[in-house]
Amino acid sequence: MTTESSLSTFTKPALPMDINAIREYLPHRYPFLLVDRVTEITDDSIIGYKNVSINEEFFQGHFPEYPIMPGVLIIEALAQVSGILGFVMNNVKPQPGTVFLFAGAEKVRFKKPVVAGDKLVLQSELVMQKRGIYKYNCVASVDGIVAATAEIIISKQNTE
Repeated sequence: MTTESSLSTFTKPALPMDINAIREYLPHRYPFLLVDRVTEITDDSIIGYKNVSINEEFFQGHFPEYPIMPGVLIIEALAQVSGILGFVMNNVKPQPGTVFLFAGAEKVRFKKPVVAGDKLVLQSELVMQKRGIYKYNCVASVDGIVAATAEIIISKQNTE
């Protein structure tokens, strides 16, 4: 539970956020942590990236002769970066028992395959917030070319 004193001492994370700082905001761990760095945060948007390596476990079974990142993992990466933004927007540092859960995706479109060696840039911008539910317009791109778009919905949950 967040107290008044912890709200007053919270400051936005220093940028760029490295993997150690990201792990303070996301409960995910290998092999499911899909954000490597956060480079930009405003009051209602965030930009980060995932370096897509041939060493990723999913490449062993997902088109091994043409290693492409599964679309569902691209959407999960967008949800993860949106979850980080959820904490920052609420001016709270993650506490045990509070998480932002992926609640849905709408208008999902895949435009370009993401392959081993790509730097997947993840952008998320808040479009709606209501009673612990947040909707974000999200774009995943590689070298400035859109790979996927989606409206991501996350929900703030207390697990304790």
